[in-house]
Parts: sequence; structure tokens; C-alpha cells
Amino acid sequence: MPVKPPAKRHRTPAHYAVIGAGMAGVTCARTLQQAGHAVTVFEQMHAAGGRTRTVHTAGGSFDAGAQYFTVRDARFAKALETVSGLCRPWSANTVRVLDSAGRVVSAAPPPGEAHWVAQPTMDALVGAFSRPLAALRTGQRVTGLVQDGARWHVRVSPGNAGATQEAGAFDGLVLALPAPEALALMHACGIQPAWTGALSQVSIAPCWTLMLTFAQAVRPGLTTLGPQWNAARSTHHRVAWLARESSKPGRAQVERWTVQASPAWSEEHQGDSPQRVQDKLLKAFAEVTGIRATPSDAQTLLWPHAQTRAPLGQAYVWDASLRLGACGDWCLGHRLEDAFISGLECALGMLEG
Repeated sequence: MPVKPPAKRHRTPAHYAVIGAGMAGVTCARTLQQAGHAVTVFEQMHAAGGRTRTVHTAGGSFDAGAQYFTVRDARFAKALETVSGLCRPWSANTVRVLDSAGRVVSAAPPPGEAHWVAQPTMDALVGAFSRPLAALRTGQRVTGLVQDGARWHVRVSPGNAGATQEAGAFDGLVLALPAPEALALMHACGIQPAWTGALSQVSIAPCWTLMLTFAQAVRPGLTTLGPQWNAARSTHHRVAWLARESSKPGRAQVERWTVQASPAWSEEHQGDSPQRVQDKLLKAFAEVTGIRATPSDAQTLLWPHAQTRAPLGQAYVWDASLRLGACGDWCLGHRLEDAFISGLECALGMLEG
């Protein structure tokens, strides 16, 4: 990140481990590395991205998590300047609030700020930010943390393998994970920093996501399939958000829709099978959009920890005596920019001592 960190009190370079390569983890790692420290980032998925995860299908890509981002903080704006041309405003000026019968309640665009998207997919932004990292270990699920004196030992399970292996010893550790996952990992490893109680008060709702492809319809020539808007906030009891993926800059023109269920409905149906969820959300999609054509492809994805309902209320936590901290969008809210600020502030706090 382009933000210059303060002068370090500890002149000897340290080696930190960051668990999680979403926006918060990558930002934290980048800032520590720019300050002269070694950083190893562990990510259980095949690539960096976190909640900007992209799902690729034969019909095109889906922004399965974060649909867009806003730019309110000057430091985030400066970071985006380092990847000039990667992000473009999404003219989703037809975002509307719909009632449960699919009628437009408010046709006015949301006031104020622009909606930005990375191209060709949302995960391209975190991917670009992660490229300068000297040690990004993907496909590595962290299963064990052991503190031995002033050092943290990390154990990982590579890929889907059941066996674990030692991944190294580190001078400090940052959990850039959703708060419930950070708590579960610490509990499993018998770790209880002073801020454990604060993390337990963080509430994050799940989200079922439905991704629909209509291969028979290719925009922009198509004018008959679906509504004349590209995104909507819905008050339907099942659906909170709908977006026409093919309307975003740099995307394939095959008609594709992402449907995100409401937090309450997702929580109520968290244990349902993907097929049952797909059937229910497909029905709701038809009710809201009027699109009753059979999709050529449909996929569902459950985000167990998707949208923060009760944030931590501070940018990060860090225990200097344990050399252990945590960061993530859930510290401040649920926006992608919140994750950036959390990771940045966490690293700066660590550098101060």
C-alpha cells in the first residue's frame, strides 16, 4: 500500500505470519513488508481474494461475494492509484428498492457515491494488491498455532490432505479471518488473548448466493429478457440483492444474475441443501424480476460469515505481549473498504509496538 508507515521502534526485522488473504490480510501483510519485515501469508483457498471471491462458469464469471466497493477513505483512494485502470465505476444507477411483488417502490438511484468494480472480476483487486508479497502460500489451511516463548509455530494442512505439517516459526501472528473463524481456531489451539470476549460479541450473518446463467440471452442486443434495471435492493423476504453480472464493466455479455438472500432468510435456511435453497431462491428471483425462463446453469454458494450485523467497533485488536492480533471488515462494518482500513491500521499499530 502507498501509505508510509511510522518509524519502527524495533529496528530488527521480524517475521510475521498473516492467516487469511482477503483484503484485510493482504493489506496488513503489504504494509508490514514495506516496513522491512518478512511476512508469510497463509490462505486456504487457491488464490487471494476473501469475500471478493469469483466463481467461474462456462457462461462467464460471477462476483459471488462483494458486488462492488465504495471509496471514502483517502488512503484507500491512494492505494487504488497503484493499480490504475484496474477498477471502473459501475453505472448501476438503476439500483432500486423493490417490494415483495416485484414492483419498483423507488426509481431514484441511490444518492452520492460511485459504485466501483474491479475488472475482469472483483477478486482482481485483491489479487493485484497481493502480487508484491514475497510469501503467499495458497491452498494452506492453518490447523494449529503454538506459542513457544516469543515465537509462534504454525501448522497447516495442504490442500485437502488430512495430514498436517510445520509451516514455520514467526515473531508475530495476525488472524485476518472472520471473527467466528478466528475464535474457533484460537479455541482449538487453547489460545485466549484479552480481546477474546470482544470478538465473541461480533455478529456476522450468513448469506446464500444463487448464480444464474441464461446462455440463450446475450447482451447488449437482447431487450426482452428481464427488467430494465441492472441491480436492485429487495424487500422480498428471501432476497436482499440482485445484480445483472453482464452489466458490469469488462464482463462477458452472456446474461448472468447474482442473487443474494437476505441475512434472516439465510440464517433460517443455513442447514438446507443447496438444491432446496436453489429452488426457493429461483422462485423468488422470478417473482422479483419477472424472468421465468429456465436458466442454462444455476449454482448456489453459502457464505457462513458474510455481512456484519454487530461490528467490533475498532479497527483491529493486537496483544503486544502475545504478539497476536486480528483484523477484518467485521471490525468496522462489512464494506471492502472497511477491510482495507482494518488491515492497514492493524499493521501500523503493530509497527508502533
